[in-house]
Amino acid sequence: MLKNYVKIAWRNITRNKVFSGINIMGLAIGIAASLLIMQYVAFEWSYENFQAKGDRIYRVKQERFEKGQLSTSWAAGAYAVGNHFKQAFPEIEDYVKLIKKNAVMLGYQENRVKVASYYVASDSYFSIFSTPLISGDARTALKEPNTIVLSENIAHKLFGQEDPIGKIVRQNDHEVLKVTGVYRDMPANTHLKADAIYSYATFLDREKPGDPETAWQWDGCLTYLLLRPGTDAQKLEAKFSSLENLYYANQPKEFTTRYSLQPLKDIHLYSHLMMETETNGQGNTVYLLMGIALFIVVIAWINYINLATARAINRAVEVGVRKAVGSRRSQLVAQFMIESVILNSIAVVMALFLVVFFIPLFNSVTGQQLSFSLMYDLTFWMALGGLFVVGSFLSGLYPAFVLSRFKPVVVLKGKAISSRQGSTLRRSLVVVQFAASIFLLVSMFTVFKQIQFMRSQQLGFNIAQTLVVKPPIIYTDSTRMQQQQAFKEQLMHETNIHSVTVSSLVPGEASPWNAGGVRLIEQNANEGKQFRFFRVDYDFVPAYHLKLIAGRNFDRNFGMDEHQGAAIFNRTGIRRLGFDQPEAAIGKRIAFFQDTVQIAGVVEDFHQQSLHDAYEPLILCLAPGVKGYISVGVSPDNISSTIATVQRNWKTFFPVSPFEYFFLDEHFDEQYKADQRFGKVFGVFTALAILVACLGLFGLASFTIVQRTKEISIRKILGASVTEIVRLLYREFAVLIVIAFGVAAPLAWFSTTQWLKGYAFRTELYWWLFAIPFVLVLAIAFLTVSFQSIRAALVNPAYSLRSE
Repeated sequence: MLKNYVKIAWRNITRNKVFSGINIMGLAIGIAASLLIMQYVAFEWSYENFQAKGDRIYRVKQERFEKGQLSTSWAAGAYAVGNHFKQAFPEIEDYVKLIKKNAVMLGYQENRVKVASYYVASDSYFSIFSTPLISGDARTALKEPNTIVLSENIAHKLFGQEDPIGKIVRQNDHEVLKVTGVYRDMPANTHLKADAIYSYATFLDREKPGDPETAWQWDGCLTYLLLRPGTDAQKLEAKFSSLENLYYANQPKEFTTRYSLQPLKDIHLYSHLMMETETNGQGNTVYLLMGIALFIVVIAWINYINLATARAINRAVEVGVRKAVGSRRSQLVAQFMIESVILNSIAVVMALFLVVFFIPLFNSVTGQQLSFSLMYDLTFWMALGGLFVVGSFLSGLYPAFVLSRFKPVVVLKGKAISSRQGSTLRRSLVVVQFAASIFLLVSMFTVFKQIQFMRSQQLGFNIAQTLVVKPPIIYTDSTRMQQQQAFKEQLMHETNIHSVTVSSLVPGEASPWNAGGVRLIEQNANEGKQFRFFRVDYDFVPAYHLKLIAGRNFDRNFGMDEHQGAAIFNRTGIRRLGFDQPEAAIGKRIAFFQDTVQIAGVVEDFHQQSLHDAYEPLILCLAPGVKGYISVGVSPDNISSTIATVQRNWKTFFPVSPFEYFFLDEHFDEQYKADQRFGKVFGVFTALAILVACLGLFGLASFTIVQRTKEISIRKILGASVTEIVRLLYREFAVLIVIAFGVAAPLAWFSTTQWLKGYAFRTELYWWLFAIPFVLVLAIAFLTVSFQSIRAALVNPAYSLRSE
């Protein structure tokens, strides 16, 4: 019987090529799209999965509250946390301290390599994290001062085939470090991507301005705790308050500092704090893409169910004959389930070819680097097998039961079969398909509108034609300021350069520096507030065309600006200090760390970061000798020649440091790359979902028209025009799309409203964001149905009615 089932199934597939092709193509597209999205999602979920102790590793998050309101959250908090927590709480088995450092140049003999991802780590790093050493002793590699451990890639660039262990490398051409280990290059699915790590003992020996081991007010240290097996992290976290109360007892009561634990495996998708080691992913985005994958494959399964049940009348006689000669219902169910399995098998093979063909395009859209090696990934085949099994079962089960219940005494007499229940189901499934399509379209248009809104807003400063040179890596401390100033002056003599300024940050970067306790000098300490700040030179405000709304810019003619301290606030910062009018703040002196500075001016709020974030209270601190980015305003004429000029001057003043630059408008736009990538992914897979839905609609319309051929012919004989017939056939589907819109619109409004709340500056949900998808789906459905309707309406009635 199995052989017979397969033979009959194949005969039905080949006999009904259009319907079979629609089913197979829809299923193949749905499975391929789902597989690609699942690979993307699997990678995002795989972060830190390779860590053997990952379920016991937690990062300490530091939060500061001001009058009960959260003001700042750090990934990298106080230096004293690790050692004090370990001493106080026996639930902690071990801890490691990490500090992310600026890029450095490492040298060995004549070789020099820039290390962009450079960390300090305490000696327990290799015992907590699963970063295998190729050479060296994991227990002692980071124990001594003046020692460094290199990644395999950096070691190869510096030493080639030589054994690096025990060799001396130069950091920035003057500090010496001994290589004590080489570790395997870190995988892409970790938030800690270090190219080189030097010992915390080196940091203590060389860089400490005080004692970091007792520093509770000095931020910038990432602390990871390894908990003992069986420890309840929430119960441990509740005990932290005892140390918080002890070490922050002298803190004004208006301010409180809290510590909490972040599971290591949650950091990539759910942590977006100050001083993160990298830009993390978005958990909501991952789940949304999973939803899209589910939508596409469900729409494909719905197509199969719709077409299979619609063809039930044509197969009624076959079922009647089989039952008459003794087939049981279970055998008929098995027969139709085998048909589903065969169709899904063909679709799976086609899906594999589609996945292989579209991997390059998928990579360009998502920014990931999937390769053909995923064919060797067990997870990939498990996902494919799951889609095949679930799809074959879900899409085949209902049609099998519908087809197997026909009564032979009815169908063999040629009586019509009541299909009201089946017709209702088909209509309901069409509503589900197009509700999903409209929902995705509204969401897609909203995403693109928000991206366009953010990129079109006035930023509050000028970033056009601004060439930014990265800070010199290698310099001589005693002459750096003179070198930097001479470099600036030389550039200003060039005809195509109109401004040069140096700052510790440029627009497009979040300030990692937080000043607590900022207040007017006459106020009490408990009235201090939290502010972000960064350092600039005299030329920053005019170079970036910041709008002064009160006071003045920094001025070299005011000796006190540099020697007694001067600062410029933004409007939000002045309000935070308690001034409604910016003019009232000019000349006021404020407490800033252990010093006082004077407010010289106030600038209008500007978007230091993307429009994801609200304006923050910001202080521009004058620091003429700041080591930072060098922003060069250039003429749009002959850009390449100007870059060459800047580079030539750079080599004169900083001959050893590499010349690295970027254009600020492109750099600022990088903040929106994740949103743009998400928009592209959303758009591509929304289009695929609609394509699959239209394939099903095309098949269903074709079959409906075949069933109504004689009706169409009679209507033509009675005088109906082609337009009237098309309108009649289209009306049924149009009503279903209107119902689908009624279902999808409220869901889309709620979902997009919630999504937009993640942006401080966001677009409005305009009516046309809903109207355009509705009209678009109506138009697509009209074209899909009209093609078959017009063909049927143009057929000579004589051909359709001659059998009568």
